[in-house]
Amino acid sequence: MSPKKIAVVRANALGDFIFVLPALQALRDTYPDAEIVYLGKAWHQTFLENRPSPISRVAVVPPYGGVGEAENFENDENILKPFFTEMQAEQFDIAIQMHGGGFYSNPFTKRLGAKVSVGLKTPNAIQLDINVPYIIATSEILRYIEVVRYLGASTADPEPSVKVINKDLQEAKNAFRHNAGERYAVIHPGASDMRRRWPAENFAAIANYLVDQGYHVYITGSEYERADIERLFTHITYPDQIHNLCADLSLNGMTGLLAMADVLVSNDTGPLHLARALKKPTIGIYWTINAVTGMALTTSRNRSLIAWDPYCPLCGTDCVQPNYPKDNCKHEASFTAKVSIDEVKNALQDLLLTEAVDTAA
Repeated sequence: MSPKKIAVVRANALGDFIFVLPALQALRDTYPDAEIVYLGKAWHQTFLENRPSPISRVAVVPPYGGVGEAENFENDENILKPFFTEMQAEQFDIAIQMHGGGFYSNPFTKRLGAKVSVGLKTPNAIQLDINVPYIIATSEILRYIEVVRYLGASTADPEPSVKVINKDLQEAKNAFRHNAGERYAVIHPGASDMRRRWPAENFAAIANYLVDQGYHVYITGSEYERADIERLFTHITYPDQIHNLCADLSLNGMTGLLAMADVLVSNDTGPLHLARALKKPTIGIYWTINAVTGMALTTSRNRSLIAWDPYCPLCGTDCVQPNYPKDNCKHEASFTAKVSIDEVKNALQDLLLTEAVDTAA
């Protein structure tokens, strides 16, 4: 019998959300009449409002250690008990855990009271009814497609897709100057993990290069990334053509900006994956293992440049080996600096030439 109501647990960041979209679309295609309830964060609810997607609605998860909050967060049962009571009253047919290896998220998922629980599991996580091994060195997109295959769901298109809406475009148009016929590029030099940040001065060199190629350039980032962006601007040579939008856009505005851009150059972070879901040309800069888990599945619009060196540039610790002693290396140096400026320039030339040929065809 087809499920009538499906819960999906995935309360984390933008890139993480993008990665599960193909699996969610597979559920929607296979069970078109099912209500798919996404258990996420408040930003998911805001972002998905009036946006076509496989998701029926969002239920906002309260603060919970290891699911939306840091693992050492102290849970408050006075808040959690009413939430789980409400979720159990939903009478989910299936609850799907798409939130990591399950040490924290599997107990959360079991507590939803669904008839069947399905999801990822590391050896130290409790059992669900259907368990899929959580292996780190696996494409994030493909791992979630594998999970829903156990429910009979499949998709012919493994690439994530996000629809742009008028709210996105209106905010973006209010935030930047763009005249018809002009070309523009977006550069996103930040990332939550400092090791994944390509040096700011390198991004500045690419911004200057793009202006030389006839583009207006917009630099985006959050308040958390402001220091990198300010450092970038100390190296630019075209202040009239390179514009700072740090902390000026909501996620809706960022979506609109990327939807109208000709190309994005970015570290491996949420806006890169969002741009790819919007089907925009992208250059992504990756650090070794992240290329395995988060690299684009196709190359017609995307180029992925990889720094393969697993060793910390300051202390030499191998930071890629499974279960490496993290306490031995706390450096926040760039692990991607060995990707050269020329590599990015060459990738841009190749990508934009390919795009021009495809557009002409």
